[in-house]
Amino acid sequence: MEPVRKRILDAVMGIVAIDAHTHLNPLRPAASTLDDLLSYHYWTELSHSAGMPAALVAKDVAPAKRIRNIAKFLPRLSNTVQYGWLIDIARDLLGFDDDFVDERNIDALAKLAAQKMRRPGWDRTVLAKSRIDVAFLTNDFDDKLAGFDTHLYVPCLRCDELVLRLGQPGVLDRLRACSRVDVKNGATLEKALAAVFAHFKRHNARACAIGLTPDFAPQKVSRASVEPLLARTFAGQPLTHDECRRVQHYIFWTITQLCSDHGLPFDLMIGAIRGVYPAGVTGGQDLFDRRNSLSQYDALFNAFANVKFPVSIIDSGENPELITYSWIRPNVYPAGHWWYSNIPSLIERDLRGRLQAVPRVKQLGYYSDMYMLELGYPKFNMYRRCLARVLVDEFICDRGWSEEKAVDLAADLLRRNVQRIFYNAQM
Repeated sequence: MEPVRKRILDAVMGIVAIDAHTHLNPLRPAASTLDDLLSYHYWTELSHSAGMPAALVAKDVAPAKRIRNIAKFLPRLSNTVQYGWLIDIARDLLGFDDDFVDERNIDALAKLAAQKMRRPGWDRTVLAKSRIDVAFLTNDFDDKLAGFDTHLYVPCLRCDELVLRLGQPGVLDRLRACSRVDVKNGATLEKALAAVFAHFKRHNARACAIGLTPDFAPQKVSRASVEPLLARTFAGQPLTHDECRRVQHYIFWTITQLCSDHGLPFDLMIGAIRGVYPAGVTGGQDLFDRRNSLSQYDALFNAFANVKFPVSIIDSGENPELITYSWIRPNVYPAGHWWYSNIPSLIERDLRGRLQAVPRVKQLGYYSDMYMLELGYPKFNMYRRCLARVLVDEFICDRGWSEEKAVDLAADLLRRNVQRIFYNAQM
């Protein structure tokens, strides 16, 4: 490696990051067994794609048997970056000597993992090695947000159920219970939602988030116009698709107004279609298509100019549009490299475009989307390597930047912009 590339890579690797989106359980953020890790959907879905029957990793399969089932198919994935994540975890976090994982050594790796993961402070060890010191969560609206350090594991209100599934069994009852509001019409629904936001704000919440399908196009809908539809929803009566959409738009707009009132950014994660491959493994049934355009959100972005909207796109092909929206609109921020865009070739291409066109203070470089702390280590290191390569090629070689100036830009993407956008830090 050229000396300058090594120096930049080492410097970028040393930046302590803030992870702005995870699915961690703050009461048990790290894995307890190798099965916890290997059940992560990337490995199970790739194994299934490579020929493994989905039944071999079903929930009723014994954990020891499940990891052996996966291990048989891992050699078929050895070319993938996701297999590389597993090797990085095994080697660097668990201290495994082999440079491969398959059915020949899976039991030895499982035994070593159990020993390491039982050690006191394992979660802190993983965070330190990953160079992450704050991780944002994804919390249900009725989460009590108790029993953990909300400055280390920062609450984020995930509002998919409130917006998209309020009429499903149990959701309304949960809202009534956690808000202590007898929700029976639009006024009381708004009061209950306000109570949820107040609870999250009291517990250091820094964001609200939602995942939206390609056909979602939010519009302002008045309370009066949806009162009959809300009454039917609360009574458990069916609505047509268009009627459901009107209710969803009303709730979504109400929640965005609460984000405005409370000064919370609203993370929009756009484009996933759920359950299109029902024969797939758990977590491996969702895809995307290209019907989505950010123009569907123009009314929203115009109406809430004071709300910060970090936008994640599942389809890397939409990156040019996200760049233009972030280029023009002060309240739109490109966020991470989500899901199917989370591989190095797409990260580097998308990152180059963003760095060439979007103000540096607006870019949320990366988040892990992890379910277990161990997954943050290889994912962030993958991004750091991509970032280092782009910095050398685009800024040091092409533009003549100093190494110090390039590393300072990396600090914006990995850390400071999270502070600017979610903590209103002035820097």
